[in-house]
Amino acid sequence: MKKLQILLLFLLFAIVSCEDEIVQKPENLINEKQMIDMMVDVHLGKATYNKFRYDSIMFNNSSVNFYYSVLEKYNVPDSVFEKSFVYYASKPKNFEKMYRKVMNKLSQMEQEYSGRKEELLQFDENEEIRE
Repeated sequence: MKKLQILLLFLLFAIVSCEDEIVQKPENLINEKQMIDMMVDVHLGKATYNKFRYDSIMFNNSSVNFYYSVLEKYNVPDSVFEKSFVYYASKPKNFEKMYRKVMNKLSQMEQEYSGRKEELLQFDENEEIRE
């Protein structure tokens, strides 16, 4: 009987602890749509840097410059972006949905640029992401 009580107490503790947020919602959380757009731009900046990193024009640049140019474009401090990124990433199922949207936008841009038509990743663009 005592073992059953300990097991139930442990199970109750495990259930309650799973409901707590791992990362607290930041005060200045970037909204989901803007975060997706920023992540797209960060990927584009990194890809651009990687493509041209050995060109003479890039010798005095680093991928960090591209990252900060994205933050400047959206007028977002790096601490706000990082806290928002960590918050969204702490919710894996929702973050995966966001990231699929990022990848879909990048695929769509690539198709438009290359003139090719490929199937996009399957997801509902209007699918609401829960916090």
